[in-house]
Amino acid sequence: MRQEYHTPGLDIEKIINNSTKAADIFRHFNQEQTDRITEAVFEAGFNNRHHLAKLAYKETKLGRWEDKILKNVIATRFVYDDIKNVKTVGMIAEDKEQEIVEVAEPVGPIFAVTPITNPTSTVLFKILISMKSRNPIIIRPHGSARKCSVEAASIVYDAALKAGAPENCVQWIKTSTKEEVLTLMAHKKISLILATGSVELVRAAYTSGNPAIGIGPGNVPVYIGKSANVPFAVDQILISKTFDNGTVCASEQAIVANRYNAEEVIREFKKQKAYFLSKDEIKRLEPVAFDRSKMVMKVEVIGQPASLIAEMAGIKVPPDTSVLIAPLEEVGPQAPLSLEILAPILAFYVADDFEKAIELCRKINQHGGLGHTASIFSNAEDKIEHFASVMNAGRILVNTPASQGALGGTYNKLRPSLMLACGTSGKNITTDNISVRHLLNIRRIARRKICPHFAGSFIQNYLDECIDAEKNGEMHR
Repeated sequence: MRQEYHTPGLDIEKIINNSTKAADIFRHFNQEQTDRITEAVFEAGFNNRHHLAKLAYKETKLGRWEDKILKNVIATRFVYDDIKNVKTVGMIAEDKEQEIVEVAEPVGPIFAVTPITNPTSTVLFKILISMKSRNPIIIRPHGSARKCSVEAASIVYDAALKAGAPENCVQWIKTSTKEEVLTLMAHKKISLILATGSVELVRAAYTSGNPAIGIGPGNVPVYIGKSANVPFAVDQILISKTFDNGTVCASEQAIVANRYNAEEVIREFKKQKAYFLSKDEIKRLEPVAFDRSKMVMKVEVIGQPASLIAEMAGIKVPPDTSVLIAPLEEVGPQAPLSLEILAPILAFYVADDFEKAIELCRKINQHGGLGHTASIFSNAEDKIEHFASVMNAGRILVNTPASQGALGGTYNKLRPSLMLACGTSGKNITTDNISVRHLLNIRRIARRKICPHFAGSFIQNYLDECIDAEKNGEMHR
C-alpha cells in the first residue's frame, strides 16, 4: 500500500509511526532477506533509468536528460556493485587476535531531503543504501522536482514490497511547509537526517537536535600545471563541466593555469568551443548568474546551456558554445563568477608560478568550497603531493573530470555516492563519500584478554599507591 502525504495538515505522527513500525519489522530481517530487497530496488531503479531521467528533465528543465541517465546508473548500478557483498546484518567483522566482534544494527527511521539538481538519482541512491542497511526512509523531494522524485520512490518501493520489504519502508511527502519539514527533522523518533540541498537546509538539519549527514557547497578549483598534457586536461575539464550542464556540486568552478602554458590552455579551450568573455561581458553576466544580496547563484542559470545563459545576459555567442569562461584576477564576492555556480561558467586565472597557483586555488577553495573537492592536472608527483597536502578538500582528483571523478566508481575507486561530505571544514562529520556504513550502528563485543590475577593486582596496587600519596600530600601520577 502506497503512502502519499500532502499539505495542508500533514499528519506527521502518522508518517513517523508508519516508519517506526517498519523499522521494528526490518530489524528482524536476516542478510539474505535484506539482500533480496536491495537487489530488487537496484533492478527497478536501473531498469527505469531512461524513464526517470527524461521525467526529471521534463519537470525541472535543468541539465541534459542524457546525462541524467548516467547519474541514475551511478546511483543504482555502481552503488549496488559497491555494496551488494557488504555485510550489514549481525556479525560483520571479527578480530580474533584482539577478541573484538563487530555487530551491525540499523539506525532506525531516516528523513531524507533531496535536491532539484540530481532529483531521481539522489532518491534512488538514498533508498538503495537505506534498504541495504534495513532502515525505513521518508523522502521529502525538492518542490520543483516533486513528480520525478515521487515516481522514482514509488517504482523502487513497489519493487521492495514484492521482494518482501515491510510496508512503509519507503514513504514520500509530495508537498510540505517549511515548518513541517523542520518538525519532521526534529522529531524524537527520527534517527538520522540525510540532507542534500541548500546551505540553509543543511544547516537546519544540523541544528535539528537529531544526527544528520549533510553536504557542503563545491566551488572546485582545478590547477593545470607545467607538466600537464594540456589538450587532455582541457578535454577532461569540459567532459566534467558540461556534464548535465554543470549541476554536480563537484564540477570545476575555476581554472588556474600556469603562465608557462596558459596560452596553450586558452587555445585548446577555444578549439573546443569555449567562449572567453570580455571585461564588459563579465560585468553583464555577473548579475544574471549571481545574487550578490543573498550571496548565492541565481536559480535561473542552474543547469542551463552556455548559449542560453549568454542570451540572458545580452551576450552574443555561437549556439554550440560549450562553456563561458571569465578571465579574472580577484577571488571572492567582488568577483561573483569566482564563486560556486552550477552551470557551464568557469572562472579563469593565470598564475606566474606553482606557489602562486596554489595560493589562488586555496583562495577559491576558501570562498565556498572548504572540505569538498580540488583537482589537479599534472605529471609531476612532487607537485601533486604538495597540492594534496595544502588543499582543504576531502577529494583530491588527479588528471580526472571532477564531476564524475568525485562521484566515484567511474575514473577511480572512490566509493560511488550521490552524497559527498566535506569534513569539519565544511561543517560535516566526515569527508567520506556517504554509503551504507554510515547508516549503521556498529556494536563491539570486547572479550577480556588480560589475566584476571594480573589485572586485579595491578589495579589494586595502583589504588594503594594513590591512597598513600594522598595521605602524604603528594600528587600521584
